[in-house]
Amino acid sequence: MKIFIDPPNSMILFDLVERFGHEPLSTMAALQEKIDNIEVDMPPMNVTLDDVVKGLKYAGIEVPSGVRGRLAIWGPMIEEADAAIVIEEAPFEFGCVGCERSELMVKYLLQRRGIPVLKLDYPGDEEDGKVFVGKIKEFLEGLN
Repeated sequence: MKIFIDPPNSMILFDLVERFGHEPLSTMAALQEKIDNIEVDMPPMNVTLDDVVKGLKYAGIEVPSGVRGRLAIWGPMIEEADAAIVIEEAPFEFGCVGCERSELMVKYLLQRRGIPVLKLDYPGDEEDGKVFVGKIKEFLEGLN
Protein backbone atom coordinates (compact mmCIF):
# COMPACT_ATOMS: atom_id res chain seq x y z
CA MET A 1 0.00 0.00 0.00
CA LYS A 2 1.03 3.61 -0.54
CA ILE A 3 1.48 5.54 2.70
CA PHE A 4 1.65 9.35 2.85
CA ILE A 5 4.04 10.44 5.59
CA ASP A 6 3.81 13.77 7.42
CA PRO A 7 6.26 15.43 7.79
CA PRO A 8 6.66 14.45 4.15
CA ASN A 9 10.47 14.55 4.19
CA SER A 10 10.99 12.47 7.35
CA MET A 11 13.69 9.88 6.74
CA ILE A 12 12.64 8.05 9.91
CA LEU A 13 9.04 7.57 8.74
CA PHE A 14 10.21 6.75 5.21
CA ASP A 15 12.41 3.97 6.58
CA LEU A 16 9.74 2.57 8.93
CA VAL A 17 7.11 2.45 6.20
CA GLU A 18 9.53 0.67 3.85
CA ARG A 19 10.64 -1.80 6.54
CA PHE A 20 7.07 -2.87 7.12
CA GLY A 21 6.50 -3.57 3.42
CA HIS A 22 4.71 -0.47 2.16
CA GLU A 23 5.58 2.31 -0.27
CA PRO A 24 6.23 5.66 1.43
CA LEU A 25 4.99 8.73 -0.44
CA SER A 26 7.51 11.43 0.38
CA THR A 27 8.79 14.78 -0.79
CA MET A 28 12.20 13.29 -1.56
CA ALA A 29 10.82 10.87 -4.17
CA ALA A 30 8.53 13.48 -5.75
CA LEU A 31 11.35 16.02 -6.06
CA GLN A 32 13.77 13.40 -7.39
CA GLU A 33 11.41 12.82 -10.31
CA LYS A 34 11.32 16.56 -11.01
CA ILE A 35 15.09 16.97 -10.85
CA ASP A 36 15.68 13.98 -13.12
CA ASN A 37 13.17 15.32 -15.63
CA ILE A 38 14.74 16.80 -18.77
CA GLU A 39 12.29 19.75 -18.70
CA VAL A 40 13.92 21.14 -15.57
CA ASP A 41 17.05 23.10 -16.41
CA MET A 42 18.54 23.38 -12.95
CA PRO A 43 17.42 23.01 -9.36
CA PRO A 44 16.12 25.02 -7.53
CA MET A 45 14.53 26.53 -10.66
CA ASN A 46 12.31 23.45 -10.82
CA VAL A 47 8.86 25.01 -11.01
CA THR A 48 6.95 24.59 -14.23
CA LEU A 49 3.62 26.06 -15.34
CA ASP A 50 2.05 22.66 -14.62
CA ASP A 51 3.23 22.91 -11.00
CA VAL A 52 1.54 26.28 -10.62
CA VAL A 53 -1.71 24.89 -11.98
CA LYS A 54 -1.49 21.84 -9.68
CA GLY A 55 -1.00 24.10 -6.67
CA LEU A 56 -4.10 26.10 -7.59
CA LYS A 57 -6.15 22.91 -7.40
CA TYR A 58 -5.47 22.73 -3.65
CA ALA A 59 -5.26 26.40 -2.66
CA GLY A 60 -6.59 29.64 -4.14
CA ILE A 61 -4.53 32.36 -5.74
CA GLU A 62 -4.66 34.47 -2.56
CA VAL A 63 -2.79 31.76 -0.61
CA PRO A 64 0.97 32.41 -0.31
CA SER A 65 3.02 30.87 -3.12
CA GLY A 66 5.01 28.71 -0.69
CA VAL A 67 1.83 26.97 0.47
CA ARG A 68 0.67 26.44 -3.13
CA GLY A 69 4.11 25.14 -4.08
CA ARG A 70 4.13 22.59 -1.25
CA LEU A 71 0.57 21.51 -2.05
CA ALA A 72 1.50 21.08 -5.72
CA ILE A 73 3.89 18.36 -4.54
CA TRP A 74 1.99 16.97 -1.54
CA GLY A 75 -1.57 17.11 -2.95
CA PRO A 76 -1.07 14.49 -5.66
CA MET A 77 0.67 12.23 -3.12
CA ILE A 78 -2.32 12.54 -0.78
CA GLU A 79 -4.66 11.66 -3.65
CA GLU A 80 -2.53 8.59 -4.41
CA ALA A 81 -2.24 7.42 -0.78
CA ASP A 82 -4.05 4.43 0.67
CA ALA A 83 -3.27 5.54 4.25
CA ALA A 84 -1.23 8.15 6.12
CA ILE A 85 0.95 8.61 9.19
CA VAL A 86 0.92 12.09 10.75
CA ILE A 87 3.34 13.12 13.48
CA GLU A 88 2.14 16.01 15.64
CA GLU A 89 4.51 18.59 17.12
CA ALA A 90 7.58 17.16 15.39
CA PRO A 91 10.80 19.16 15.72
CA PHE A 92 12.39 20.48 12.53
CA GLU A 93 15.18 17.90 12.60
CA PHE A 94 12.55 15.14 12.32
CA GLY A 95 11.45 16.53 8.97
CA CYS A 96 10.75 20.13 8.07
CA VAL A 97 7.06 20.79 7.87
CA GLY A 98 7.21 24.05 5.91
CA CYS A 99 4.60 26.22 7.56
CA GLU A 100 1.51 25.90 9.70
CA ARG A 101 -0.86 26.79 6.83
CA SER A 102 0.56 23.98 4.69
CA GLU A 103 0.14 21.60 7.62
CA LEU A 104 -3.50 22.61 8.11
CA MET A 105 -4.19 22.03 4.42
CA VAL A 106 -2.49 18.62 4.51
CA LYS A 107 -4.62 17.56 7.48
CA TYR A 108 -7.74 18.84 5.75
CA LEU A 109 -6.94 16.99 2.51
CA LEU A 110 -6.27 13.76 4.43
CA GLN A 111 -9.55 14.08 6.33
CA ARG A 112 -11.43 14.81 3.11
CA ARG A 113 -9.94 11.70 1.47
CA GLY A 114 -11.29 9.51 4.26
CA ILE A 115 -8.29 7.16 4.26
CA PRO A 116 -6.95 5.53 7.46
CA VAL A 117 -4.70 8.02 9.27
CA LEU A 118 -2.46 7.25 12.23
CA LYS A 119 -1.81 10.41 14.28
CA LEU A 120 0.98 10.23 16.83
CA ASP A 121 2.73 12.72 19.08
CA TYR A 122 6.47 12.98 18.61
CA PRO A 123 8.14 10.80 21.28
CA GLY A 124 9.80 12.61 24.18
CA ASP A 125 12.19 9.90 25.34
CA GLU A 126 13.48 6.41 24.50
CA GLU A 127 10.52 4.60 26.06
CA ASP A 128 8.06 6.80 24.14
CA GLY A 129 10.12 6.07 21.01
CA LYS A 130 9.63 2.33 21.44
CA VAL A 131 5.87 2.79 21.83
CA PHE A 132 5.92 5.14 18.81
CA VAL A 133 7.56 2.53 16.56
CA GLY A 134 5.25 -0.18 17.93
CA LYS A 135 2.13 1.82 17.06
CA ILE A 136 3.42 2.48 13.55
CA LYS A 137 4.18 -1.22 13.10
CA GLU A 138 0.73 -2.22 14.37
CA PHE A 139 -0.98 0.33 12.08
CA LEU A 140 0.95 -0.76 8.98
CA GLU A 141 0.43 -4.46 9.65
CA GLY A 142 -3.29 -3.83 10.13
CA LEU A 143 -3.53 -2.37 6.62
CA ASN A 144 -2.64 -5.67 4.92
